[in-house]
This record gives sequence, structure tokens and C-alpha cells, in this order.
Amino acid sequence: MGYATTSSDRLDATFAALADPTRRAILARLASGDAAVTELVRPFAMSQPAISKHLKVLERAGLISRGRDAQRRPCRIEGTPLADATGWLERYRRFWDASFQRLDSLLDELKADQKRAGRSKRQRKDQ
Repeated sequence: MGYATTSSDRLDATFAALADPTRRAILARLASGDAAVTELVRPFAMSQPAISKHLKVLERAGLISRGRDAQRRPCRIEGTPLADATGWLERYRRFWDASFQRLDSLLDELKADQKRAGRSKRQRKDQ
């Protein structure tokens, strides 16, 4: 498994691994099923050793695991680190949702105040 020991270390490793577009593309491919390194190299304009380095980063972060199937070493996506990152992000999504709801309420209140102020001006002019 990965080198990370604390929850914070695991989260740091997950986000560091996800920071690279090649690694995100590898994970996207693995989301549709296990694949050998040779299969993962095909869509990229890079060497097998370069892809292997990316795989090592993903493996250390716990985002993938490598099995053994005869001479083939298929890579498999591991969901726990992604679920942990999603949970961490979810707390902030709830915070922002609540903030936007408060802002919406304030804007509705200001619009209602403007309408009331506009009506009172018209009423005074009509008198």
C-alpha cells in the first residue's frame, strides 16, 4: 500500500497524485477496468518507464494496486483514497452551499426593500 500514515498524509498524497493530468487520465482508464502497463502506455506519447513512474506515484498514494496474473501485472483502481478526498471536499461543498443560500436570501431581501422603496416614492409623487 502507500507510504502515507495519517489521514492528512493520505489526503496530501491523494491530491498530489491527482495534480497531474496524466495520472488523472490513467485513473479514468482504470475506472473502466483493470489494465496492464502496456495497455496504459498506448494513449500517451511517453515511454513505458515514464508511465511506470506515474503508476508508482498512484500506487504510493493508494489510488491503484498492482496484481499478478501469470506474467501480466494488471493495475486496479482503489476507491478508498478517492472516497476520502470526496468526503473532505463534501464538507466544503456544504459550507459553500450554505453561504450561497445566505447570499440568495440577502439578495431577495434587498430586492424586496428596493421594490417597497420604489412603491413609496411613486405613492408620494401621486399625492
